[in-house]
Amino acid sequence: MRIRSKRYQTSKQLIDANQLYSVSDAVKLAKETANTKFVNSIDIAIKLNLDTKKAEQQLRGNLALPYYFGKTTRVLVLDDTLTKEKAKEAKIDYFGGTDMIAKIKEGWLEFDVIITIPKFMPLLAPLGKILGPKGLMPNPKLGTVTPNVLKTAEEFKAGKYSYRTDSYGNVHMKIGTSNAIDEQIIENINFFLDFIKSKRPATVKGAYFEKIVIKATMSPAIKVELPK
Repeated sequence: MRIRSKRYQTSKQLIDANQLYSVSDAVKLAKETANTKFVNSIDIAIKLNLDTKKAEQQLRGNLALPYYFGKTTRVLVLDDTLTKEKAKEAKIDYFGGTDMIAKIKEGWLEFDVIITIPKFMPLLAPLGKILGPKGLMPNPKLGTVTPNVLKTAEEFKAGKYSYRTDSYGNVHMKIGTSNAIDEQIIENINFFLDFIKSKRPATVKGAYFEKIVIKATMSPAIKVELPK
């Protein structure tokens, strides 16, 4: 049996486990229960009524929230026509072609996303066992295989997130921090809920949203009212 800390137990007493809170009330509670000595991440988890064994019910893609609270994304661009000047202008961390692919084969993984022109995908395919489990393999559906690497790199550097449902139909997203303004977190949540709602597969029957919780780092989950 897992023993929770006194801090966790104190936070838990502030939350009614049987209540569905409005977004604004849930945000206030999440910040109130973020009572550690460091700045907490505030995350949202959504359980969707999806059969992820069906390809059309697997949600995956990128989005940019109104307010970005994530870490700076380290971008690797594979495009052997890219100049040093253009890469610097787009704030690209690493760029190259076969030389960078060779580094990855040797175990180098000091980046968060790869953006590549299509011609390098056959060379990246053998690295699927390295890149795939870490979510680093470029994918046309995610926009990371593109002839316009500069525009895509700028979007990721500006705060574009990747999202995907897990095998149980859950999708997670960081939507704020404990020192952020309430209104910014609320706007991020509402934007994300509307976005996920717009991605509802046509084959889903019945209720789409099953459960929504938000929580601060190392704090109890707070149930949120489901969208109508």
